[in-house]
Amino acid sequence: MTISDVRESRSLLRIAGLPYFLIALVARLPFAMMVVGVLTAVVSVRGSLALGGLTSAAVGLGTACFGALLGAAADAFGQRRVLLVLASANAVALALFAAVVYGDTPDGLVLAAAFGIGATAPQVAPLSRARLVTLIRRRVAPERAPRTLSSTMAYESAADETVFVIGPFIVGLLAAAIAPWAPLVGAAVLTAVFVGAFALHPTGRLVAPGREDGAAPSSDVRDLFRPRVLVVVGGTLGVGLFFGSMLTSLTSFMADRGRADEAGLMYGVMGIGSALFALGIAHLPARFSLAARWIAFASVLLAGSLSLLLAASPAAMACSLAVIGIGIGPTLVTQYSLAAARSPEGRSATVMTMVGSAVVVGQAMASALTGSVSETFGTPAALLLPIAAAALVLIAAVANVLLSRPRA
Repeated sequence: MTISDVRESRSLLRIAGLPYFLIALVARLPFAMMVVGVLTAVVSVRGSLALGGLTSAAVGLGTACFGALLGAAADAFGQRRVLLVLASANAVALALFAAVVYGDTPDGLVLAAAFGIGATAPQVAPLSRARLVTLIRRRVAPERAPRTLSSTMAYESAADETVFVIGPFIVGLLAAAIAPWAPLVGAAVLTAVFVGAFALHPTGRLVAPGREDGAAPSSDVRDLFRPRVLVVVGGTLGVGLFFGSMLTSLTSFMADRGRADEAGLMYGVMGIGSALFALGIAHLPARFSLAARWIAFASVLLAGSLSLLLAASPAAMACSLAVIGIGIGPTLVTQYSLAAARSPEGRSATVMTMVGSAVVVGQAMASALTGSVSETFGTPAALLLPIAAAALVLIAAVANVLLSRPRA
């Protein structure tokens, strides 16, 4: 299979090929398993929930420090080289962490090993988005490109939602059926096999050095820090903050009712709705602009978050989460679509990893903060944090509207 630069009327699915989407989907699973797998292993082996939380945060910190840099490396040297190195390094880091946790090692070494997992995590989701955006620009007929781009961002966000629901489930299954180390080893195997396959897929040639829009970056580094780009990164940071604070405060809510083990199932109500509405956004009319969509769905997100204050039972909480799902999925799709449209020439992978890293950073920060607030002040105080995060997403949406206005 080869990828040419001839524009055609076929769908992106037929141009890229079904195997590409299957490989890219499975290649995301290790990333979705890492944080939960690390937490499960530390709590089970070391018996410390506090250390488990810190270790999970260390994974997020590693991704925060190196995620965008790895995206920049992919822009400069090509995705294939970078991903093949990361697939090997991350598989080793996961196996090493399992050995460190089970060994008689100090807690500081456990945190360092967790940081290494995050630092070497292959950024499959943002790199897949960058790769598909390049494919759309080169191969899809101009009249089909806008709708194809919207559909692609919708699919990618739905894929993210799916793996982040399936990932923790696989972790729990492997840990219960085999041992706490099993999810880490499983993630290492999936990384080596499927991230490697993703790197070697023919579409990887589209983003190799020497290509017109996948080459060594032709735009200035300063273009990455323009307000129109940073406002999108700020908006996705707000989404990450919401994810982290919502899951942690929901766990506290269910624990108060003696049903903490059902928190994941409750969270799935939001995840399923989010994925479905993320896919549906591709069918919205073109006149419903990206800026207007962000405002509209962020407003739904905030309204659903405010209803959390009225939730006195699991059933009421499920209703609130269902409303939130209507807002959160389409908001994230819109943000990624804006990121794709505003990526400087030759730096799409960098921008996509900046956006993806912002979600991870926000989730890690909010999880740690919400857990502390919940223990100190109780669940009602913890439920205020998702509301604050949703408000931040809406504020970023308003700022985006102001920045999107044509200059005189």
